[in-house]
Amino acid sequence: MRGVLLRYCVGFILGVGLIVLTADGSPVWAAGRVQLELAADARAPLTGQQQWLRWLARAGVSNLRIRARRPTERLEIQTQGTKDRPVYRVTGMLNSRNELLLPGARFQPGDATGVARWLDDLAKNGPPEQREEKSAFGLSRPQFEEVLKDMALPVGFSTEEINRGEVIERIGQRLLMPIRIDRGQLAAIKEDKLGEELADLSRGTALAYLLRPLGLCLVPQATGSGGVEYAIIRAKAGQKVWPVGWPPEKPRRDVLPALFEFLNVNIQGVSVAQALEAIGKRLKVPILWDQNAMARHGIRPDKVQANLPRSRTTYSLILRKVLFQARLKGELRVDEAGKAFLWITTIKPA
Repeated sequence: MRGVLLRYCVGFILGVGLIVLTADGSPVWAAGRVQLELAADARAPLTGQQQWLRWLARAGVSNLRIRARRPTERLEIQTQGTKDRPVYRVTGMLNSRNELLLPGARFQPGDATGVARWLDDLAKNGPPEQREEKSAFGLSRPQFEEVLKDMALPVGFSTEEINRGEVIERIGQRLLMPIRIDRGQLAAIKEDKLGEELADLSRGTALAYLLRPLGLCLVPQATGSGGVEYAIIRAKAGQKVWPVGWPPEKPRRDVLPALFEFLNVNIQGVSVAQALEAIGKRLKVPILWDQNAMARHGIRPDKVQANLPRSRTTYSLILRKVLFQARLKGELRVDEAGKAFLWITTIKPA
């Protein structure tokens, strides 16, 4: 009889109270602490409230109290505490269908894990209306714009016949934001001399191009102090990395009008690589080769003969036909400063 009475008393308290949940398990303590108050609707099932207590306790949420919902209460997040140690006081509710409602979120019965994730996200990132809009790489928009400005500056020195590692290091020294690279990685780079002239290309595109054949990539990262640094790391599948140029926002005819000029052509007795070099000089654009993709598919454009009978056509069609003979294709891209270049890659994905 005593056990029955105890269960009844607990049930009564749950029916008229208010849950206070403290999410202290956030891995980023400096972001803040969350207190969640759940006001139970008068029609909320009593057994459902007890269930939510058990579900939330299993999800790591503890220190619970309950009271009934006040008539004027609404879902909200109040920020208290200090800027360095904020406390986010959240008013949530349990409705008649035993759903747990939080500002901007609704959780079905039993989804305590979802509630815990919501609390953790709030602790780390603060209320949605107070968050900075994020751009690529998790940077704020002002941070990303600063990175673009830095990356858009030209390489500024001749890269032909210079060691790849030296070019990477010299570009890194000219960046306005710090670059983080394992010196052992640079030391391990083959002593290959670059055949490409990258002086007029932007730093971002040049660095991404130089790192790609080495299995490395460039990733801008926000620092704990609110700044940005550039990490050169080993590339892996699915990773977001700084690209080798960008798709042009304008039509190709506006980006590189010379592509669509007509000319008389007769290509015989030269390799695809030689033909592309001559076309690049005529178009006055850099030619960048996707070495990774070509190596994967065993394509050597310097070993494939280009053959294009005498005809009158455009540079755009010449490129398409000549590259196809080596199982390649060309893409018109622009660097961070808007300078056009041709990206030569394989027809089949790398």
